[in-house]
Amino acid sequence: MADICMRDIRKSFGSQTVLTGFTCRFPEGEVSCVTGPSGSGKTTMLRVLAGLEKADSGEITGLDGVRIGMVFQEDRLIGAMSAVDNVRLTVNPALPVNVLVKAFQRMGLEDSMKKPAGELSGGMARRVSLLRALLSDADVLLLDEPFKGLDQETRASVIRFTRNMLCGRTCVLVTHDEAEARMLGAKAHIMI
Repeated sequence: MADICMRDIRKSFGSQTVLTGFTCRFPEGEVSCVTGPSGSGKTTMLRVLAGLEKADSGEITGLDGVRIGMVFQEDRLIGAMSAVDNVRLTVNPALPVNVLVKAFQRMGLEDSMKKPAGELSGGMARRVSLLRALLSDADVLLLDEPFKGLDQETRASVIRFTRNMLCGRTCVLVTHDEAEARMLGAKAHIMI
């Protein structure tokens, strides 16, 4: 792996330009925080990094052969499936039960493992979405406001667990909250 570099990225949707000449570097194995006002292109930048959107121009390096995990702004869970099956489906169907139980406990979700995702509260669904990314074998994690909707105590606990689960992986965190970035150990702060 290497640092991920975005150089002179431009992205438009029709006549609306979202990113113009965006350049930044995300250091390998570190947490980088991206902040900016709503509508400034943070989510679009993550989607370009993930390969879900194609930049109109510019260059991205450091992603060859890299596995990417992402937490979207929306939870993207299958409502009829249990919380644990939502994690297993996208991460690894053979993930050992003891690993899942421990992770759900650390997220404060041990009583929700078998509940259909459609019956989870917003904060619970958010934690399941985050857990799905953290338990993946991704080299790079793209987190789009992963702690929104969590009360202060739960958020602090989830951020500690998340930090422990990063295990030297490159992480790009989009947030409006600088305290979250500090708690997660972000070293680079990028304004978009």
